[in-house]
Amino acid sequence: MIAFRDGAEPDRVPAAGGPVRLRPAVFRALGHDDPPASVQLHGVTFNRIAIFKHDSWAATAVYTAAGRRAVCKFNRLQPVFVLPMRWLGRLLAAREHRFMERLAGIEGIPVSLGPVCVAGRPLANAVCHEYITGHPLAEHERVADDFFPRLAALLAEVHRRGVAHVDLHKRENILVGDDGGPHLIDFQISFALPSRPRWLAAAFGGVLRVLQQSDDYHLFKHRARHRPDQLGAAGADIDAARPWWIRAHRAVAVPFRSTRRWLLTRLGIRSGRGHATTEALPEVAFQGSMKRNLCSPH
Repeated sequence: MIAFRDGAEPDRVPAAGGPVRLRPAVFRALGHDDPPASVQLHGVTFNRIAIFKHDSWAATAVYTAAGRRAVCKFNRLQPVFVLPMRWLGRLLAAREHRFMERLAGIEGIPVSLGPVCVAGRPLANAVCHEYITGHPLAEHERVADDFFPRLAALLAEVHRRGVAHVDLHKRENILVGDDGGPHLIDFQISFALPSRPRWLAAAFGGVLRVLQQSDDYHLFKHRARHRPDQLGAAGADIDAARPWWIRAHRAVAVPFRSTRRWLLTRLGIRSGRGHATTEALPEVAFQGSMKRNLCSPH
């Protein structure tokens, strides 16, 4: 994977739309700070070797100690102007940790590594899991024949445990292991029924079913784009398979995303049409495909 070298300039991919500036503090989860240079996991000190991404919601980095590697996510601390946001960072970290614990033991779900400490102090905004050797599902990648059947079985087990991933529309949340197998990451906004009171769990049962059906649709969408040969001509029609509630969500989300891209472009953080790949330091999940595109013949 492409990595930011600790203490040096990161591996860079030229921005497609021209020069841009680094994100200001308000658009970075940790403000002007980077993830800690070292953390303690179960009393063992791990040193940072790479920063995978640092956006408005979280900063994610990989750490190593004695041949072991761990991925730590540090959720938002930076205020939005005068509005405190530490509460949000703590909330997101606690939610994701609970989901990883709930899904423990499922093949393809990274193992939670427990509390993250710096100088002996637990960080309430941080969550950590084992490092998966592999890469995010690339845009035009042709995966092995058994990849999507295994991913479908993995997702079915997640659903059986009463959880909806919710963020499966992002390819970067699906990892292709070096063994060719699928892995799911990033349960920051996942959804599960509250354990009590029972009436509340019953009231939200329909929400869980809808979100799980949305997961199934996004799995189908990825399969239709990466292995349409496994679906047949009629089965690979993504638009026809899109549920009405996803169409309704897109009616709101697409204009919001366009406005956000416009704003980031106006601020000089992105260029061109405002895609994430035009940032000065795009996240690792995008950099591999960018380098492949730059190196491919035109």
